[in-house]
Amino acid sequence: MSEQPLNPTTAEAPEPEAATTVTGSATGSTAADAMAPAGPAADEAAALRAASFERARRLRQEPRFPGGPAADPAGSHHERRIRSFQPRRSRVTTGQQDALERLWPKWGLDIDGKRVLDLDQLFDGLPVVLEIGFGMGEATAQMAADDPGTGILAVDVHTPGQGNLLGLADKAGSTNVRVANGDAVILLREMLAPESLDGLRVYFPDPWPKARHHKRRLIQPEFLDLVAPVLKPGAIIHCATDWEPYAEQMLEVLTAHPRFANTAADGGYAPRPAFRPLTRFEGQGLDKGHVVHDLLFARI
Repeated sequence: MSEQPLNPTTAEAPEPEAATTVTGSATGSTAADAMAPAGPAADEAAALRAASFERARRLRQEPRFPGGPAADPAGSHHERRIRSFQPRRSRVTTGQQDALERLWPKWGLDIDGKRVLDLDQLFDGLPVVLEIGFGMGEATAQMAADDPGTGILAVDVHTPGQGNLLGLADKAGSTNVRVANGDAVILLREMLAPESLDGLRVYFPDPWPKARHHKRRLIQPEFLDLVAPVLKPGAIIHCATDWEPYAEQMLEVLTAHPRFANTAADGGYAPRPAFRPLTRFEGQGLDKGHVVHDLLFARI
């Protein structure tokens, strides 16, 4: 079974390239440009390059659909850092596009790092659980339908999945789902009030199986440092994975953190709670002999 990617990524993705050092003028000229002839022709070429760069910048910022999720909601005002996800664009079906255009203005929000969310207002006073990485949204939609008394703030960057979840929730008549587009770290760090969440769910995040990619895994001590302050005392962080080495790392990191306590009496993995649906991807993994581990830790 392929792990459901967190804010979908690919486990075989290459390391991001280092930022290119640009020399010359602010129009983006390079050392090679220094060899180009000077004069009006060179000035025109430089102007064309500058216009091309500006068009590309605007495309990165603009929504793919009118009023829909932004391509880069936080822009460039946040620091460069190693991320656990790589945004990718893929085909959006007609139904997903329809859901985005109809429902994003009502149930969607961009993670821009510019405001603190009022979750009581956003969810009409419901207790709120944050879910990071929901794939195509089938499990999230089912949990929302099964438990209408809990709000689910579902975060991802995959546009087809965002549209699919909105469509599924709408079809089920669920009004307790909000879809957030962007980097969950920025959401946790800058847009959530202290002790505002009643739980956190991280189901089948990208395992980044290669050793050189382990630094990209989401469940790290630094991530838990961000999570702990926004969880209410007693709130549960629930992780699940079918990648054995990642499950072991999750257990080690969560056990070592002073703000979390294992709810499993033996200090190990927990049985799958009935409220977490068995997803299609999980079923495929089980058919292949994969072992799924659930971890439930309470915020102290």
